Parts: sequence; C-alpha cells; structure tokens
Amino acid sequence: MPTLLEVTTHFFLQVAVILITCRLLWPLFRRLGQVQVVAIMAAGFVLGPTVLGWAWPAAQEWLFPAALDVGGGATTTHPNLTAIYVVGQLGLVLYMFLVGASFKLEILRSHLGKAGATSAAGIVVPLLLGGVVGVWLVDQGDYFTSKVSSWQGGLFLAAAVAITAFPMLAWIIYASGLLNTRLGTMSLSCAAVDDACAWVLLATVVATTKGSMSGALLAIGGGLAYLLFMTVVARRFLKRLDTWTPGNGDRERSGGLAVVPLTIVLLVVLLASWFTDYVGIYSVFGAFVAGTVMPRGKFLDAIRERFEPLVAYLLLPAFFIYSGLNTELNLIFDPQVLLVAVVVLIVSFAGKFGAIGLVARWQGMSWREAGAMGALANARGLMELILLNIGLSAGLITGQLYTILALMTIVTTFLATPVMRLFERNGWKKGIVFGPSGEDHNGVGTGTVQKDATAREAPR
Repeated sequence: MPTLLEVTTHFFLQVAVILITCRLLWPLFRRLGQVQVVAIMAAGFVLGPTVLGWAWPAAQEWLFPAALDVGGGATTTHPNLTAIYVVGQLGLVLYMFLVGASFKLEILRSHLGKAGATSAAGIVVPLLLGGVVGVWLVDQGDYFTSKVSSWQGGLFLAAAVAITAFPMLAWIIYASGLLNTRLGTMSLSCAAVDDACAWVLLATVVATTKGSMSGALLAIGGGLAYLLFMTVVARRFLKRLDTWTPGNGDRERSGGLAVVPLTIVLLVVLLASWFTDYVGIYSVFGAFVAGTVMPRGKFLDAIRERFEPLVAYLLLPAFFIYSGLNTELNLIFDPQVLLVAVVVLIVSFAGKFGAIGLVARWQGMSWREAGAMGALANARGLMELILLNIGLSAGLITGQLYTILALMTIVTTFLATPVMRLFERNGWKKGIVFGPSGEDHNGVGTGTVQKDATAREAPR
C-alpha cells in the first residue's frame, strides 16, 4: 500500500501529464473545428489503455495505475485513480455551478414553449428508437447479461441514446459564445430535461434487476423535491447574498470576496451535489440548479471571474480523464460488434438530430438554428460514459456493448460542434448570428460576423 506522500507525489505528476497532453492535443482539435473540451476528452483515451496502453503498456500502467494488489490474489482500486476521480467530481460540480450562474433565465422564460416541445421530442423519439434496438440486442445474447430482460435492455439502451452530456454541452456552448443566445439556452434546457429522464430510466433498470423499485421512486421524488425547494425556498434566502454587509469585526475577505457569503455559496453547491447524488439523479443537476437560483449581481460575477480558470483548466480535466482511463476500444475490431456499432451510431445521431431539428423548425426557429440545435444535442460525452460505467458495474451490459456505446459517444460528440458550425457559418455569409431572440442581423457579409464569432471561441 503506497503511503500518503507517495500517492500525493505521483498525483502531482499525473496532473502535469494530463495538462501537457491536453495542451498538445488542442491545436490539432482546433484545426478540426472542435472546442477544447473535446480535446480533453480525447486526452483520456490517449492516456488510457486504448492508445498509451497499446503503444507502451508498462508506462501506462505505471503512470496511471488502476488496481492495487492487496495480497491473496485480491485487488482494490488504486488510491491515485480514486484521487483523480474525486478531483474530477469536484471540478465537475463547480463548473456546472458556474454554468448555472451564467444561465440566462429571462431568455428561457421568453421561449419556454419552444424549449418544452423540443425537449419532449429530444427524449421521446430517441427513447423509442433506442428501446427497439435494445430489445433486439437482448435477443442477440452477446450484449446484455443474462439477468437483463428484453424490456430492461430496451430501457437501458433508450437512456443511452436519449442522453446528452450536460457538462460537455455546457462547455461547447460557452466556448462557442452561445451561452447568451436562444440556441444555447434552449439546448442546455433540453439537455437538462433529457438527462434527468435518462437517469430516472437507468435507476429504474438497475432497481428492477435488483428486485426493487425504491431507487427509481427515490430519484423521481427526491429530484422534484429538490427542484421545488431550491426555486421556492432557497432562492428567497440566497437573494440576501448580493446585498450582504459584514458586521463589526467580520470584514474578512479572500481574493476580493467576502468570506461569509462565499462560504455560504460553496456550502450550497456541495450540499446540493451531495443530495442529488444521494437520490440518484447525479450531482451535475444539483450544482446547475444551485447556480441558476443564485442572485445575479457583482458578487456572483466576481465568483465566476475568479473560479472559472482554475476549475476549467485544472480541476475539470480530471473528470474527463477518469472515464478514458477505464475505456478499451480494441473490441470494436470484431466484425459483428462493428456492424452493431454502425446501427447504434445511425440511430443515435439521426434520432436526436432529426427529432429536435424538425420540432424546433416546426416551433418557428429558422432551419439554421434548428439544425444547429439538433447537432448540439448529440454531444453525449462523459455523461454517456458514466452511464455505461454504471451499467457495467451493475452487471447489466457486456464488454461488447460497452465498447459499442463508447464508440458511439466519441463519434457523435466529435460531430456535434463541426455540424453546428456548418449551420452557423451559413448564417455568417448572410450577416446573421445566433442571438437572444434567435437569428440577429449583426453584420454584412462574412467579415464582421465571422470576426466577432471567432473572437468569442476561447472561454474567458
């Protein structure tokens, strides 16, 4: 068993290697029309068994040990892998809080009907398509374990197809300068609803395979109770933070921020993440909702300004690295697995893109905005990989299905930004950009608009 000092020393090296790898990959992915979060996700696969483990197994196992021999043939999770996981989770919830704190609720309110209809389409159609494919795969016998029935397999694959990676989409929207637009706001809203439904489906499958529905009921009831409490009770209490004045002898500040309200904000984020994790709807939703109910003002702006660089470029990469270290894609070279992967990929991308794009267009959005929204919905990213890890650890799916869905995740996430850019650039040519009310005429020809849109590429 390594000592605490050995774990810490090795962890520092791991973080340094992660950051170096991300920076080396970023120029390549930028040329491919991607945002930085896709390069960070790819870094996880590069440093894991898929690439580094194939090219130099000894180095990969030494640099990122996954298991620790505790004697008698037994193994346990290596402390350094646990450290990466915990740091990544902290980075994830803080980042989703910052996204929620930047969320423009007034834009959502003005387009609530459109958001509701597109969200319903984005969950119903993929659920149906994924469910049919899931039932078919159960009958094939090589993709689900023996304890999974046809309807349970259908629900699991339905959740896998319907999910949109909320954290991944948030980064893409932020880095693309779409956070304060109708497209960005509605995309995030749809992703939040679709992901919540997918997690409830997953909780149902896991619970029923264990012979109990308590997990699913806890997820639904706890999630609704949390949302009601935060929007009705906590919002009123938190309004005082922006006008808070320190009492006598209580003027301590940290980085220009008053310590007492900053501590309250951090406590709210951490407790919200704990509760939503506990009830089974995942911590990202708790952190995001906590951000949305925070009072807008100078205090919240100061928190975002100081936290964003540290969270986005130091803590959050550990989250994306963790799943990459636990993913092997070598099974995809089996012809039968590859054929099933093609079917799943087509159903996944077409179901999301077609359903959301068509309904958004029917709701009055332009074909450019509707198409961009359908493309963004395919950013499944690491939320999908988390779902797969849960399915694998719960004994629901086999290594073949894990590999198929992991490949689908990589491909659809990789396509999301370039396809969205195609629609965006079409607007640039006509002096049109995506704005708070939809499409805005913000320039003439490509020059002004493209310059403005390019300038907003990197997160501030």
